[in-house]
Amino acid sequence: MPEIDDTPAGRDGRSPRFFEAAADAPLYGALDLGTNNCRLLIARPARDGFRVVDSFSRIVRLGEGLTRTGRLDDGAMDRAYEALGLCAERVAKRGVTSARLSAVATQACRQAENGAEFVDRVKRGTGLTLRIIDPVEEARLAVEGCRNLFDPNARAILVIDVGGGSTELSWLRRSERGLETVGWLSAPIGVVTLAERHPEPTDNLDAWYEAMVADMAEAIADGPVDPDLRAEFDAGRAHLVGTSGAITSLAGIHLRLARYQRDRIDGLWMKRADCEAAADRLLALGPAGRAAEACIGPERADLVLAGAAILEAVQRAWPCDRVRVADRGLREGLLLQRMREDRRNPRSRRRRRGRS
Repeated sequence: MPEIDDTPAGRDGRSPRFFEAAADAPLYGALDLGTNNCRLLIARPARDGFRVVDSFSRIVRLGEGLTRTGRLDDGAMDRAYEALGLCAERVAKRGVTSARLSAVATQACRQAENGAEFVDRVKRGTGLTLRIIDPVEEARLAVEGCRNLFDPNARAILVIDVGGGSTELSWLRRSERGLETVGWLSAPIGVVTLAERHPEPTDNLDAWYEAMVADMAEAIADGPVDPDLRAEFDAGRAHLVGTSGAITSLAGIHLRLARYQRDRIDGLWMKRADCEAAADRLLALGPAGRAAEACIGPERADLVLAGAAILEAVQRAWPCDRVRVADRGLREGLLLQRMREDRRNPRSRRRRRGRS
């Protein structure tokens, strides 16, 4: 699999024009090993955010076959291990200390019988210490990573973090103290699991797509439903935020981009009709056509419609005309969390520096 270096010029925690990073500021790292991707960010703290100096992303499909066997496949583990080794090299080259590196694993390692065993293998072979986080922390970090994209006038927001093996939904409502999380749900369905449950047929594509939407709808049917919160959506005072490769790919199809452009996608507002039209276009393209799209590629061609179906199920359950696309999420949340901890606790920061 080819390495994808997704470092764009000027990428940061908010926007390039708002702050500068000190040249001598320490570097921090955030590593996210998911069911489908292995992703790394390395950044310097900056006023009210951070400035990314290096990043890495590779599709590893760690959760391939997991729903069938309950275990991580040997080939999948080897792919992930290779990518993690490259991440370890970048971390060492940039001089990121272990005290400033946050490395986590999510649904695939949570679910698999041999998930902890694989984490041990990674530590022995690469020196990286992966922490398997629970869905609550995963959802919270995604919210923190996307917070700068929230409409300040919205009364309620639903953040959708679509992963390979699970989807986290977080409902936020505005109060006198600002936006607060008032509901949360982790659905054990992601783009990999949904695509494996529903292999693409050669005909009746509309029925196939609707079956994926229905599968996701059932998984989120027990989500927290506060009548007052629902009223904010019904009145048009709420919006969705979607963070995942599946949703950013959908945005790229909507914009008909000849190549992926993060500066046009991150923060993009899409209407519900735009999302539906992009899904229709993906259905019409077929597997070969999707693989040829620059914003999808052959590695995502069989997953992108599963992501569209997940988003559509959420939009039907919580009708809302606006969704904001986020090319940010868990990794950014990890960076912000660690940087804030060090700013609040300078003594701890000095002790870490001394140990390193």
